[in-house]
Amino acid sequence: MIGAVDIGGTKIAVGVVDDSGRLLSRMESPTDADRGYCNALDRIVGMLRGALRQAGGEISGIGIGCTGPVYPCTGEIGAVEFLPGWQGKNPVVDLSRIFGVSVAMENDADAVALGEGFLGAGKGKSSLICVTVGTGIGGGIIVDGRLYRGVDQSHPEIGHHVIDPSGPPCFCGARGCWEVLARGPAMVEWLTSQAPKDYPHLKGLTAKKICDLSQQGDGLALQTVERETYYLGLGVANLVTLFSPEAIVLGGSVMGSAHLFLDDVRATIRRHCGLVPSHRTALTLASLGPDAPLLGAAQVWHCRFALGGGKYVQ
Repeated sequence: MIGAVDIGGTKIAVGVVDDSGRLLSRMESPTDADRGYCNALDRIVGMLRGALRQAGGEISGIGIGCTGPVYPCTGEIGAVEFLPGWQGKNPVVDLSRIFGVSVAMENDADAVALGEGFLGAGKGKSSLICVTVGTGIGGGIIVDGRLYRGVDQSHPEIGHHVIDPSGPPCFCGARGCWEVLARGPAMVEWLTSQAPKDYPHLKGLTAKKICDLSQQGDGLALQTVERETYYLGLGVANLVTLFSPEAIVLGGSVMGSAHLFLDDVRATIRRHCGLVPSHRTALTLASLGPDAPLLGAAQVWHCRFALGGGKYVQ
């Protein structure tokens, strides 16, 4: 059994996963990043111990998926917008010391890509890109059956390629990058900026609520979904042109309303990707559901230690 930890900007989830890819137990807590890394570490340790009691056994290792940037070779957390004050902290070293097992960490999008590639919608594909659209936009890239890394083992931030250079500024330093235009909160920000003062749905507005309102015929929500589809489609089309992968797997909270987006995203790919065999790239939804981050975190450990860093595609 492998302990799995998913550290996100909104919540921290932990679980225990067996060799067949079954999630045996899980627990979660709000991230509460402002309370500091040490507070979060204490909660992770407590939840892991609780999940272990539920699963009934001992773990052989721990895999972590963490919102990035992170440094997988050293285990350190980088300058993460959603985790202020955590830069330089090292959950790999800390959890290894506390539990006495080997620990591996990857960017959370890479972890999900490993989970979907090994167990889910991308199983058997030698090249795939897994895109998670939620609080941000992350992506993990698999090339020739291996997790792709850039220079210094870095994680390519596909959510921050520029879609519209005249668009809104992003913390990454660019204007109009994919994430700032097409992540879930971007839908809320745009609708709020366009809404009249008497618009009745502003309180508690979320991307999910906007999607629901659009299906009820709300005009402003329909415009917001149309804008989201446009930018989402442009970003996916760019990935198809750049990588020509066997599959692009879409996941994350915004894809809970994928039926509102997918047909038009496919149409955008057909219009924009004329120089590559885009019809051979399968556009599919992530299949591991809400457990994908934890199942992926467990695969981080397997790919680092059990498989010796080798190919994971069977």
